[in-house]
Amino acid sequence: MSQTAEEIIQYIKESKKKTIVKVYVNGHDLPTDSHIEVFGTKSSRILIGDLDLVQAYLKQYQHCITHYHLEQNSRNSAIPLLDMRAINARIEPGSIIREQVSIGNQAVIMMGAIINIGCKIGDETMIDMGAVLGGRVEVGKRCHIGAGAVLAGVIEPPSAKPVVIEDDVLVGANAVIVEGVHVGQGAVIGAGSVVLNDVPKGAVAAGNPAKIIKQKKTAETIEKTKLMDDLRQI
Repeated sequence: MSQTAEEIIQYIKESKKKTIVKVYVNGHDLPTDSHIEVFGTKSSRILIGDLDLVQAYLKQYQHCITHYHLEQNSRNSAIPLLDMRAINARIEPGSIIREQVSIGNQAVIMMGAIINIGCKIGDETMIDMGAVLGGRVEVGKRCHIGAGAVLAGVIEPPSAKPVVIEDDVLVGANAVIVEGVHVGQGAVIGAGSVVLNDVPKGAVAAGNPAKIIKQKKTAETIEKTKLMDDLRQI
């Protein structure tokens, strides 16, 4: 069962907000510290931890430090990134996937894809380059979400329904599907379309706003929307 918006909101409310930084430090007699991760030697350390704790280290041992460089990519972040080590999927560099996202077997997440908390992605589905899946979006099996497509998320208002994409759906590049829309099995959404209403099973929809242009996929459409198993091999 999918998480409700209320459950996600409560999770964010109760989470300890963190600003994790990495600092490269040169100096002499640089100590370790039990409050942060410390790597390297006494003359060259890498520090990883919450900003306040790292700053406390830098201040306490400033007499030992000749130079340091600090890297930071977030501020008071409430949701960690997903631990991907046990996921049986192909996930390319540069994608951003938040915690509490479910990714099915042999799914493919391409460079630059952004997947927010509470999303569910089915087996063998491809999320192409730069696609954005907002909070609680559900995508079925063997779908293709095209490059730059946006599937709107719903965490607030909590009463809104999430986008649901059933199995075997193809969403064209740069299409936008607004919150609450349900796309039926085997449907096709044309590139650049803006989908404001539900799309029935097997239909082809295109335009802004999107309209049903075919009720069933033709042989030509099926060939143009064919998915390739070789891209989904691990």
